[in-house]
Amino acid sequence: MPTYAAPGVYVEEVPSSQKSLSAAATAIAAFVGFTAKAPSDDPADPEGLQPRLVTSWTQFEQLYGGFAKGCMLPLSVYGYFQNGGNIAYIVRVPNTVPAGEPSQLALPAADRALGTPLEITSIEPDAELSVAVEPVDSGEDQEGPAPFDLVIIEGGREVERFPSVTLTPGDDNVEKQVNGVSTKVKVKVLLDKGMDLSNAVDILKPGVFSLEKAPPKPVPVTGKKFSGSETARTGINGLSIADEVTMVVVPDLVTAATKEDGTLDLGLWKAVQTALIGHCELQGNRMAVLDSPPGMTVQQIKEWRSDVAMYDTQFAAFYYPWIKVENPAGTNGDREMYVPPSGHVAGVWARTDETRGVWKAPANDTIRGCLDIERPITKNEQSLLNPIGINCIRPFGTRGIRIWGARTLSSDSDWRYINVRRLFNMVETTILDGTQWAVFEPNDVKLWEGVSRTLTAFLNSLWTAGALFGATPDQAYYVKCDAETNPPESIDEGRLIVEVGLAPVKPAEFVIFRVSQQKQVAG
Repeated sequence: MPTYAAPGVYVEEVPSSQKSLSAAATAIAAFVGFTAKAPSDDPADPEGLQPRLVTSWTQFEQLYGGFAKGCMLPLSVYGYFQNGGNIAYIVRVPNTVPAGEPSQLALPAADRALGTPLEITSIEPDAELSVAVEPVDSGEDQEGPAPFDLVIIEGGREVERFPSVTLTPGDDNVEKQVNGVSTKVKVKVLLDKGMDLSNAVDILKPGVFSLEKAPPKPVPVTGKKFSGSETARTGINGLSIADEVTMVVVPDLVTAATKEDGTLDLGLWKAVQTALIGHCELQGNRMAVLDSPPGMTVQQIKEWRSDVAMYDTQFAAFYYPWIKVENPAGTNGDREMYVPPSGHVAGVWARTDETRGVWKAPANDTIRGCLDIERPITKNEQSLLNPIGINCIRPFGTRGIRIWGARTLSSDSDWRYINVRRLFNMVETTILDGTQWAVFEPNDVKLWEGVSRTLTAFLNSLWTAGALFGATPDQAYYVKCDAETNPPESIDEGRLIVEVGLAPVKPAEFVIFRVSQQKQVAG
């Protein structure tokens, strides 16, 4: 209490016992897999293995290098942004090692007829070097090829310079000046020694040119590499630091699980997806978007789901079959390709959240960029897959190719639908983040009433928006925080207990019209 010693008027600010809650973000995806390159802008993470935030495809390209052979992740990220996603975390899993061979460059000639007059090879393997060719003005009486400065650049700065060298025989010959002296490169003149160069002034094209590294060698990727480490902030478990993630996608299973004979290692497929499910269950605020193994018939995917995978979780959704998209790196023979649907589906989830709300089932919506599906599915075939939690992607003629399923992989009917699980994830995260102010407050009636008003206002806004079922607020939700939920023994232990009940809106999965013939009754 303030002390008033002198007569006068005093103004006191009284903190409100009711706070406002803002709904937590629901459309933030995380992608774990292979990329063309690693980000190089963080000295603390030189291999680029830790989760990185990207907000556009352009930013992803700048950091991770865009599309690349043997990498499904870039295609999935592209599909995610194409379908409505705005924010994503990328976790790179290394699937290659440096080739261990020297970097090389054939410098172009100013006159194309001369081809590539000079070859430059790095001394160290996999070196990241550039060279600059700078012409030297030797005066009006210059006859034959003009000399040039050869500059070696590493890390954006000049490390060696060889001034006024030439490609012609003599003391200034570039081979004599560079080889055995440079610690970075070796050079070789490729010009025909009998070639008449008396009328050539500039043989080499001026400019800065980068040495090309040999393609990296692929290495096997185990389930443990995909799982990663929470401590090292790598792999799936590294996403523990990204609290706001709500969807997790691992699209590169097909690359890692494909054996040399072309068959799939379905044991690895299951192991990684099981690790992904475990991560989402442990975090409690995100869902895994799982891909079916490619090439399976309806019967095969049913048997694999029921007899092999046997997932039972409310924190994952499973999609079948794969989808056909344009191959951005393709040529005449492979302009289209099949990709796992998870990245595109995550984009549809994000789009649904933005346009309708997280309480709307992310289904009966088209997939942007989808040209076709790997295998058409009939209504009768889906009747076998839907009850076991396999969400199908099906073509509907002029209505396009649509996601035609909204189920989790849970056997518990309370958590059968994706939107119900994600709605509760959002509500729980919002309450957790938005009621931190109550910690260490006096645990009395004033606090109970303040917390109740805060939660009631938030839940009422959800009901008004259509997220909760019921004709009245009392039918849609309840909040209980009083002496009954907080007896003296609970208060003595420092606990504040609040009961919250929700009636979530569930999707109309089966729309049934009962049509009967009305008999005319004689009047």
